[in-house]
Amino acid sequence: MESLLSLERVSFRYGELPVLKDVSLEVGSGSFLGLVGPNGSGKTTLLRVAAGLLKPDAGRVQLFGQPMAKVGRAQMARRLALLPQNGNLPPAFTVWEVVLMGRTPFLGYFGRENASDLVAAERAMEQARCRHLADRRVGELSGGERQRVLVARALAQQPEVLLLDEPTSHMDVEHQVATIDLIAELVDQGLAVLAVFHDLNLAACYCHRVALLSQGRLVAIGQPAEVFTAENLSRVFKVEMCITTHPRDSVPAVLPPGSRWRGDGETRGRGEPPLPLGEHEYASGQLHRSEDASSGSEPDRRRSREGGEGKICSAAAPPHCRRAGVKAEGGIARHGSAGDGSGR
Repeated sequence: MESLLSLERVSFRYGELPVLKDVSLEVGSGSFLGLVGPNGSGKTTLLRVAAGLLKPDAGRVQLFGQPMAKVGRAQMARRLALLPQNGNLPPAFTVWEVVLMGRTPFLGYFGRENASDLVAAERAMEQARCRHLADRRVGELSGGERQRVLVARALAQQPEVLLLDEPTSHMDVEHQVATIDLIAELVDQGLAVLAVFHDLNLAACYCHRVALLSQGRLVAIGQPAEVFTAENLSRVFKVEMCITTHPRDSVPAVLPPGSRWRGDGETRGRGEPPLPLGEHEYASGQLHRSEDASSGSEPDRRRSREGGEGKICSAAAPPHCRRAGVKAEGGIARHGSAGDGSGR
């Protein structure tokens, strides 16, 4: 795998406030790396450093095998695209005009688009499912529609490295799955992707690897099943986590520790322990542990319900996972909080 982007022992601070501390990671061609962590853990700053928008105080950033400082701005603009967390779009511009901005690095001396630019913009809108919005003004769009326009603008650039900051924010479930499905398909074709996720289940289902950040430091990096343990997540997010497996695949699924709904029409009081798995159900009967799960047989967790044009599986997970991780022991959900030793 050819490394297209690498950060080596990178540190950064805003004034006297340290934000990144000794972070190292790399993303290669055909690789999908997810960044997860609490608010303020340094995820967006890391993306901005990777995009060359911020200069690290220490460490080194390499792009396409060269130090960032030696990569020309024109080359970087053509080969790397950044989808920001809250991209400011001119409200009077049409969607077509905004998406066409993604072709700016390729315009000639007189700044006029040619046929290939128009084709690239058209294809990007179709991929991002916003072609029907082409003539709408940006100021008329919903938050989810604006996000899809930003995705289309980044795709119109036809980059080799794509940096995404919460690419599915404001989107409904259908468009979340469609957008990340699209990104995963482009990864299969050789695109290198570094993306920030707040939805841990999306990250687990689609990313080859995930990097867990906390207070600017890299806590863990590896396959989702290696990183998304009860101990890691509880320690970083400061809340007890329940880790099970996706009902159709072997990647981890992250759940709250228990529902306040008892299943008998009553609500459990604050602090009351959750009922043990096997004696209750999460999400109105969509997550089950079979009676013989402890003996090593496959639990019956394949119940799903129809939802819109697709399916929504138990634990509100996507209907399938493109990335197979390490299967949980026996498929049994594991509860744990920081320091209790119950995580793998």
